[in-house]
Amino acid sequence: MSILTTLFNTLHNTAPFSKIKNEDYLPAFIEGIALAKAEIDAIVQNEVIPTFENTIEALDYSGYILDRISSIFFNLNSAETNDEIQKIAQEVSPLLSDFSNDITLNAALFAKVKAVYDQKASLNLNPEQTTLLDKKYKSFSRNGANLSEDKKAKLREIDKELSKTSLKFGENALAETQAFQMHLTNKDDLAGLPEGTIEAARSLAQSQEKEGWIFTLDYPSYIPFVTYADSRELRKKMAIASGAKGFQNNEFDNQQNVLKIAKLRFDRAQLLGYATHAHFVLEERMAQSPEKVLSFSNDLLAKAKPAALKEFAELTAFAKELDGIEQLEKWDGAYYSEKLKQKLFDLDDEKLKPYFQLEKVLEGAFITAEKLFGLHFEATKAIDKYHEEVATYEVKDDNNNLVAVFYADFFPRKGKRNGAWMTSYKSQYIKDGSNERPHISIVCNFTKPTETKPSLLTFNEVTTLFHEFGHALHGILANTTYPSLSGTSVFWDFVELPSQIMENWCYEPEALSLFAHHYQTGEMIPMDLVEKIKESASFQEGMATMRQLSFGLLDMGWHGQDPSNITDIKAFETEQFAATQLYPEVAKNAMSTAFSHIFQGGYSSGYYSYKWAEVLDADAFEYFKEKGIFNKEVANKFKGNILSKGGTEPPMELYKRFRGQEPKPDALLRRAGLI
Repeated sequence: MSILTTLFNTLHNTAPFSKIKNEDYLPAFIEGIALAKAEIDAIVQNEVIPTFENTIEALDYSGYILDRISSIFFNLNSAETNDEIQKIAQEVSPLLSDFSNDITLNAALFAKVKAVYDQKASLNLNPEQTTLLDKKYKSFSRNGANLSEDKKAKLREIDKELSKTSLKFGENALAETQAFQMHLTNKDDLAGLPEGTIEAARSLAQSQEKEGWIFTLDYPSYIPFVTYADSRELRKKMAIASGAKGFQNNEFDNQQNVLKIAKLRFDRAQLLGYATHAHFVLEERMAQSPEKVLSFSNDLLAKAKPAALKEFAELTAFAKELDGIEQLEKWDGAYYSEKLKQKLFDLDDEKLKPYFQLEKVLEGAFITAEKLFGLHFEATKAIDKYHEEVATYEVKDDNNNLVAVFYADFFPRKGKRNGAWMTSYKSQYIKDGSNERPHISIVCNFTKPTETKPSLLTFNEVTTLFHEFGHALHGILANTTYPSLSGTSVFWDFVELPSQIMENWCYEPEALSLFAHHYQTGEMIPMDLVEKIKESASFQEGMATMRQLSFGLLDMGWHGQDPSNITDIKAFETEQFAATQLYPEVAKNAMSTAFSHIFQGGYSSGYYSYKWAEVLDADAFEYFKEKGIFNKEVANKFKGNILSKGGTEPPMELYKRFRGQEPKPDALLRRAGLI
């Protein structure tokens, strides 16, 4: 038995990170797959007539050990990877893909599932059981159980190739991010940059025993650089380097991987009887069809585009007046937007950052969760972690019962991918009368503390923290019977509601007063700054909406049609972006080759869901605003109907139970200043 396949002898059965060695993983996966197969065989060989309990329930509880190994391993492959882990991932992925297909293509098992499914009407199941039965049946039918043997074999090949190619895509994107450094030795090149950004670049150079300053494509370095650096040439250099990830015809080039993934997904969908990958995916989403997604996106685009064009014209005129810029380029956007925002609202991130010390903002998120949902976050040293920078907490309710274990990992480092995400190491579920509580983690890339300053966040990073914390609450407050329906296991265009709604508290004086205090003096953020934050919330919202829609439309372009004839990624993107383009095209750049959300994460045919969920979150938050942003009654409704329910019922039903009606887009358009 491996350390990974036994019960962890730790507090709350948490992962024993410090005791796990890389060489433990492969044997553990092999053992975990064998254990899971034995559980499946037991279901198949059971001679009792198939029932909901002995087939559907048994199937959902099976593979627990394998799931835990997978979540530990693949979470570390994102947050703390190295060459060895990446090599193991390449070995393990085909094994897992095969195992997954061994289940969905197991004819005897499917026969039992179908036998239960066929008598659904007479089984007297509750809503959660009904959903589980539907999901289990569809997990077979949508993954090839009804195919002939030769087509099943073809499906296996496709799935193996897909899992390996997606991993390779992600490895290349990470390698490209880490391969670029801009090493500056002339102090004049730093003009315009915030002191904290300069200090961080200096300490990075020192850590490499170099003079001067080093800037990278990691967000805490890249974003301030393109936003504040006065040198247009250097901004251009950074922006082009960022946009060229995976598009440089080198060993980390992702062009062929993109074409291959799109084509494999299309072939898979066709094999299963769907017109395209998007048709396959959207059958299990609130949006239901590519047509609906496109009409939703184009409808929003029609409302946002006039505003976006007007905003872009204003920005162009401003840059010309300020610096004589004749043609705004992509590397000018963030820089002049920030200058214009400062002019219009007398507001800039450097003025705000002293009020947003990371520890205080995190504490603010905790207090918000306490006031709304009765949760208490208690820091503990008794839980093992995979890196010294990770913070660990026990989450308890008002009666001191354990609700969850929470991990927070905030700073960039080698081996950690860019961006921010929430994940889990153990799902919540109820079995044999015991409510197993979840282990939830959020991972971000914020500016590290320096010798003279703590980690101070931009306002954008504050909303990012609240966003990921909202996902975490969805996991923490999960209260379902079955693991596959727990927490964030919901339709993808519903999963962003709990995260996006939490961002709204960052704009409310009542919430800001909990955590926005100056890191040196302790004084609360002045109300005039809060007003300016609120006023500036819809600044360039037309352009922001158009940008977000352009990503969703690119995603639908790749997945909503037969991609076989696409050979030139750049030409294809140019065509997809035609309706949303504001800046001139940059020949050396492509988006798809580093678009990890859709080619490595789970967002293929789902990128639109950020906007879709914004409609939900704006509508839901209006309800809080009507009753008070810390109103217990509304909070309990949100917790009881949305956060705790996971994927146990159709999301629109859950939403209507919370809100009393279907969401209307008007709240979003009002908030965005588009009506």
